[in-house]
Amino acid sequence: MTDLERWRLILGEPATGCTGRLQGDAARQDAALEWLYGRDPDLAERGVRKAGSGDSVLQTVDWLDEVHHLFPRETIERLERDAVERYEITDVVTDPDVLQRIEPNPALLRAVLRTKHLMNPAVLAMARKIVEAVVRQLMEKLKTEVRTAFNGTRSRRPSIHRNSRNFDFRATIRANLKRYQPEERKLAIEHAKFFSRTRKHVEQWQMILLVDQSGSMVSSVIHSAVTAACLWGLPGLRTHLIAFDTNVVDLTSDVTDPVELLMKVQLGGGTDIAKATAYGAGLVDNPRRAIVAIISDFYEGGSEERLVRTVKGLAEQGTHVLCLAALDEEANPDYDRALGKRLANAGAHVGAMTPGQLAEFVAERLA
Repeated sequence: MTDLERWRLILGEPATGCTGRLQGDAARQDAALEWLYGRDPDLAERGVRKAGSGDSVLQTVDWLDEVHHLFPRETIERLERDAVERYEITDVVTDPDVLQRIEPNPALLRAVLRTKHLMNPAVLAMARKIVEAVVRQLMEKLKTEVRTAFNGTRSRRPSIHRNSRNFDFRATIRANLKRYQPEERKLAIEHAKFFSRTRKHVEQWQMILLVDQSGSMVSSVIHSAVTAACLWGLPGLRTHLIAFDTNVVDLTSDVTDPVELLMKVQLGGGTDIAKATAYGAGLVDNPRRAIVAIISDFYEGGSEERLVRTVKGLAEQGTHVLCLAALDEEANPDYDRALGKRLANAGAHVGAMTPGQLAEFVAERLA
């Protein structure tokens, strides 16, 4: 493809006078892009893209066939993600002919969870295959992160095994202070110190995950379910998984099967974080060996006062309370910061963690 053709695909029909008309596969690519992005009113108003060169109106299934033939894998995933998330083309995940052709990826999994109530049993069975494929990918990634986090608990005994994860910063500084060069403000390290890692018996801890299942938190629901499954059965850890909107649903019995768990989740509805937190507090057996992680955007639809009071009570009894604004692979925080500050003042740890970081936090508590 020439540079002029690339610019024509980017700018759309208004650029034809400068770049010339598209031919062959480039014209078909333009038609496929127009089918999707031509429905964006902002682009039409700015004249960026208008009137693709296709002569026929594509159906979704035909459009998928075209993009899989014409574009590289990375572009296909972006186009499919924009179709389901940006333009809400629901037949991408509710039409059986489309589901047979589509490539499983996290964006489609989110779309399935949002629209599964629209599916008949036959389509739902096909959609389940998307859930299974994406969950399998996530499980492989998160199992590695969890294994790394729990690969022995760190002790204070020195070790001859040099591993960056076990680097003892304080001991290294002390051992090499006599080599400090004040004129250059540098410390020459001759002897680096490391912790040892040992596997030892620990008293059982509880991990209670409380997950907001409103539509905006769909990625957190997915990763929480998979993370809980990875944590399930680890020595010294008992995991609970609770989903909530205005109601509270205990999904702990399905933690070992994240696919079944996700197919049961119903996204949407209001949010009563205080109610869910009170339920989680009632599950705590040994306060000083319990971690309660609330995963939400913290836009409370219930009583903020009750929520803060419950969190304060948990913290005062020695329970670790995590208020996590995001639990996806990017951990982009988006939450009510005013309520987050009140929860932090009540004794909670407020912020964002990836599933791997959550596993590391739990592993450190078990040490």
